[in-house]
Amino acid sequence: MAAAKKGSSSQGARATSRPGTLRWLMGPGRAWLAAALVLAAFFAAWYVVWRRVGPDVLASAPYQVTAESFELTPRTEWVPANLGEEVFRSLTLEGPLSLFDEGLVERVKNAFALHPWVARVERVEKRHPARIRVELVYRRPVCAVETAGRLIVVDAEAVVLPDDDFTPLEKQTRFPRLTGIDSGPLGPVGTRWGNPRVAGGAEIAAVLLPIWDKCDLERIVPSAMPGPLADDEQTYELLTRRGSWIFWGRAPGAKIPGEPSAADKVARLERYLAEHGTLEGTTGPQKLDVTRVDSIEIPRKP
Repeated sequence: MAAAKKGSSSQGARATSRPGTLRWLMGPGRAWLAAALVLAAFFAAWYVVWRRVGPDVLASAPYQVTAESFELTPRTEWVPANLGEEVFRSLTLEGPLSLFDEGLVERVKNAFALHPWVARVERVEKRHPARIRVELVYRRPVCAVETAGRLIVVDAEAVVLPDDDFTPLEKQTRFPRLTGIDSGPLGPVGTRWGNPRVAGGAEIAAVLLPIWDKCDLERIVPSAMPGPLADDEQTYELLTRRGSWIFWGRAPGAKIPGEPSAADKVARLERYLAEHGTLEGTTGPQKLDVTRVDSIEIPRKP
């Protein structure tokens, strides 16, 4: 009896539920069902159309990235004009570029970071139509390193810059020269030289560059000290074009207690130049020392 009652009650529930569902579908549910059917038809039609025209849309000009799509930070004097084109060629080795590529920003950032003239990539932003704004910090040449009969230009971090971007005359006359280096770069262009003497000399060249010509300086030379030296133990000397000798001391990054800072050394040279009009002595070449506490001039021995 209980089973029969239970069966009859469940059948009754189903029977009563069907009219309720039908009433809801025929009433307020009809609008929702119609909307759902319209949306489904729209997305189905959109999918079919996109399958046919999607590739053409993605390949159209507003979405395709070209070399002209890059908007770079205004370049400095030494940065080649075709930098953006060089990076674009490396990016398209695996195929064309599209704004719809989710990894495009990261790819562009990494490609520019690898260029030897780029010190840092600050920001990459893509816009429609196909424009990519790239904010860059460029490297600045500060020194020509003389080694094995060659002159190789580096920046303040001793990163080797592309040799073809400088003429022989520019390498000989436009930059401070670092001599006394007996080893070449350890890596390719765009990487650091790998010699602490070059690193220290490049730092000194960077701080002296604004007054280099005014002081009539000719070269930077690592001091000849026997035995291996730690990075902060290497000292340097400056030579003028007329033969005067200036003891500079350690590189700016050494931070030796008691030794004047690089800014103080530059200020001492400028004061001496303002007072005397030259770094040369009254009777010819002389010796100066910008690390001295009192005067930078070294008294001549009788």
